[in-house]
Amino acid sequence: MTSGSPKPTAPLAPIGALHTGSGEPLLLLHGFMMSPHCWEQVAQRMSGHCEVFAPAFAGHWGGPDFDGWYIDISALADRIEDQLDEMGWRTCHIAGNSLGGWVGFELARRGRARTLTAIAPAGGWQTPSALQLRVGLKFASLIPFVEIGKRLPHAVAYSALVRQAVGMVLSKNVSAVPRRGLEAAISSATHCSAMLPMLVSGLRFPALEDLSTLKTPVRLLMCENDRVIPNRAYARRFLEELPESADRILVHDVGHVPMLEAPDRIATLIAEHVYASRTRLRAV
Repeated sequence: MTSGSPKPTAPLAPIGALHTGSGEPLLLLHGFMMSPHCWEQVAQRMSGHCEVFAPAFAGHWGGPDFDGWYIDISALADRIEDQLDEMGWRTCHIAGNSLGGWVGFELARRGRARTLTAIAPAGGWQTPSALQLRVGLKFASLIPFVEIGKRLPHAVAYSALVRQAVGMVLSKNVSAVPRRGLEAAISSATHCSAMLPMLVSGLRFPALEDLSTLKTPVRLLMCENDRVIPNRAYARRFLEELPESADRILVHDVGHVPMLEAPDRIATLIAEHVYASRTRLRAV
């Protein structure tokens, strides 16, 4: 290796949960095939104002294993509720991205959310529907790449070319995503034992209940350059059904996992919603 060559990084360790800070209880939920690593930068920024807890979902990198071939949103929410009970959090503020946003809506239904910030949430489709099938096929198309990635040497699996490809799926500005964030995303995908069960189970998931009856203050963050579940199709139900009091915000120049490339903006948008609820003001 020449003196000018970049040094290879050591493999990242899985995280069962991030738990840091003090103040208002804040639960951060990651997306499908991701892990708590995606919240590291936001958690760091929020820890001065909130007690932050970011767990790994069952079957995801760092999370608990599960038996069988069926796992649904309710089962994921059950596990998170058990963790909240163990911590003594009857209610908390919740921010969830993609699958995490979907689980966040389920927890809000159960009365566990003081506020909910839904970031490019999944689940905005009816069951069955063409949208549901399309998103399932999109993730199914990743299976060959994930399987190949599991078998590649570390130097190849985490190479600049692979990091760039992963970054283009998850973000708009790949250069703004730290290398650690991209490597964690690769590890999360290749260590997600829930991938196949969730894709198979997804065809049987019940749709989200009518969102217009939700009592929890909601802030919907739509990502302008979302390549995974584009707003034009997948945000429509949220835009139409959420109560008028809900915030609907388009976050410009970011991709599906904006915490990776714009942690300052995402932390600010979550914090605004948390503190608006405390003062009984609607943040705009």
